[in-house]
Amino acid sequence: VTRCCWAQSAKQNGPVPKSSCSFTGTCQVQISSAASKPEIMEIPVFVLDAFTNVPFKGNPAAVCPLMHELDDRLYQKIAAEMNLSETAFITRTNPSDTFASGSKFHLRWFTPTTEVNLCGHATLASAAVLFLFEKNINSTVMFETRSGLLAVTQQKDGYLMDFPLNPPTKQDPNEFRDLVQAAVGNNPVQDVVLSSVTKKLMIRLSDSCDRSVLTSLKVDPVALLKAENGGRVKSLLITMKGSPECQPGYDFYSRVFAPWSGIPEDPVTGSAHTVLAAYWSKVLGKKIMTAYQCSSRGGELELEVRDDGRVNIAGEVTSILQGTIRL
Repeated sequence: VTRCCWAQSAKQNGPVPKSSCSFTGTCQVQISSAASKPEIMEIPVFVLDAFTNVPFKGNPAAVCPLMHELDDRLYQKIAAEMNLSETAFITRTNPSDTFASGSKFHLRWFTPTTEVNLCGHATLASAAVLFLFEKNINSTVMFETRSGLLAVTQQKDGYLMDFPLNPPTKQDPNEFRDLVQAAVGNNPVQDVVLSSVTKKLMIRLSDSCDRSVLTSLKVDPVALLKAENGGRVKSLLITMKGSPECQPGYDFYSRVFAPWSGIPEDPVTGSAHTVLAAYWSKVLGKKIMTAYQCSSRGGELELEVRDDGRVNIAGEVTSILQGTIRL
C-alpha cells in the first residue's frame, strides 16, 4: 500500500485532497503484507515390514533418508509420531554421494522413547529402501552405527546382514527371580543367561514345554518394569527349543519384550538374535539355523554363526507405505 504524504505541503498551501495529491517532495512508502510463512521441511518416509514377504507380518519399521542431519529432539519426535518399534534415519557420510551411488551411510535408530544402540529389522528395512527405492547401484551397503560398521548385502531373495555376535553368560535364576516370575509365571525354566553388552536377559523354557506355552504367555510390560528397574536389563528374551525335524524346521522359537525402551513386545527382533544365535549355536552344535519369533505378527530369520565373532542374519522385506513428513 503506497500513501502520499502531504503533511509538509498542507502547512504551506493548505490541505490537499488525497485524490489530487501532486506534492513532489518526500513521500513515505508503507508496504504491508502478511507475515512471511516459514519454509516447510519435507522428509521422505517409508514403512516396510521386515523378516517377512507378507504385508502386515514381520516387524514394521519407518525409514527416513535425509540429505542432512537433524536435531536429536526432532529425530525423537518423528519416532514418537511414527509409533513403531523403531524409526531409522539414514544420512550420507560423503556429501558428494547420492543415495543411489554411495556405499557407506550413517544410520541411527529411535524407538518412540529413546535412541538404541542396535536394531536389526530397521537396518534390514533401511537397506531395502536404498536398493528398492533409491536404486542403489552397489551389491552391498555399509552403515556406520553405534554398534560399529554393519554391512547389508542384496540377495536373490531378501538381504543378508553382517552383525556382531553377543554371547551371553549363565546367571543364577534367583538373581532375577521377580523378573522371571513376571515373564513366565510358574512354567518350568531350563536356563537364564545375560548378555551384559546388550543388557538382554534370556529365559529358556524347559524342553518339556510345548510351543503353545510360549505363544500363549500373557506378559505384562508394567510388571516387567516393576520387577527390574536397576538398569541391568533393557530387553527380555523368552526362548525354547524348536522342532527342526518338522517342517518348516525351526531350530528355536522366541519372543522379545522391551518396555524399558518403550516397546511392550517387539514383533521380530534382529538384535535379539545376536544373543539367541550365540546361545543356541553352542547348545545345538550348529552354525546354520532357522529361527521363528512367535509374536502375533511372526517372522522368520536365517542365521549363520561365523568363526570371526560375527553372525549373518538374513530375511525378506515387503514395502507397505511411502510418503512425506511435512514440518
